[in-house]
Amino acid sequence: MSGHLANRLRGFDTMVTPVASWNRLGRFAERGLRMSSIAVIGLGAMGRPIARNLLGAGHDVVVWNRSDGPADELVAAGARRAASVSDAMRSPVVFSVLADDRAVTETFLDSGVLAQAPAGTVHVGLATVSAGLARRLGAAHAEHGVGYVAAPVFGRVPVAEAGALNILAAGDPGLVDRVQPYFDVIGSRTWRLGDRPEQANIVKILGNYLIACAIQSLGEAVSLADGAGVDSGQFVEMLTSTLFPGAVYAGYGSMIAERRYRPAGFTTVLGRKDLHLALDAARDHDIALPVGELLRAVFDQALADGRGEDDWAVIAEQQPR
Repeated sequence: MSGHLANRLRGFDTMVTPVASWNRLGRFAERGLRMSSIAVIGLGAMGRPIARNLLGAGHDVVVWNRSDGPADELVAAGARRAASVSDAMRSPVVFSVLADDRAVTETFLDSGVLAQAPAGTVHVGLATVSAGLARRLGAAHAEHGVGYVAAPVFGRVPVAEAGALNILAAGDPGLVDRVQPYFDVIGSRTWRLGDRPEQANIVKILGNYLIACAIQSLGEAVSLADGAGVDSGQFVEMLTSTLFPGAVYAGYGSMIAERRYRPAGFTTVLGRKDLHLALDAARDHDIALPVGELLRAVFDQALADGRGEDDWAVIAEQQPR
């Protein structure tokens, strides 16, 4: 791999610079933020680094997870363990980082925890969920006097570890203001996208949809380049140095050229889930997504081939090479 492409890939893995980190710390100091209690519910690949960064900023962090292992790690680092989701919801601000609509629904809508939460609590949902569920969450929280902000993120695990996520926030502006100091700890920029939570989730869904489209087109192009005897790595480097600069084409293009799909930064199973969220949203608005329908078949075949736990870039393998 050339030095130029290696540099681009390092950018793909981190998307953060020392200057960005310094600016984030500066914003934090300027606010004179008093360290306070915040809960993190869901300690998967993204939840753990988010909780660690909040701990590192000096906050009193309460954690809850279905399994004990991830919570044990964070308790050892200084976090406090919540006995239950309801216990975690006693914190004035709660971040949840769960996998999908089902997990969010079971945890917050079917469990009765909102009725037990203190009035004035703010729940920030960082999960990628459907727009319909985001609307239901907003209404259910309001019914119980609990604030709700949708804040899905762009950035893979190394970006979360660096505290450089891009945060897509939507909800009552006053609530977003209240949690912004925490966003400044875990992210490099907050994009305020509207006062309805579902607006943030729509943007996140569309972003992931466009990444899937890019992966599919890269797979087709690399397959044809291979067939013509062109070096795949050089082809991707040329494209990302000229026509398509940026993290998506550089990062996924290299993975496709090298057929490197493990460890997964984002699995095929999760990619298919987000594709279906986009198709469902398009149906709700009576908008056609022809490429999305093609991608549905591609993802389904990748899963049938046993590639569900590979990085979703593996859908490029549906092209003959």
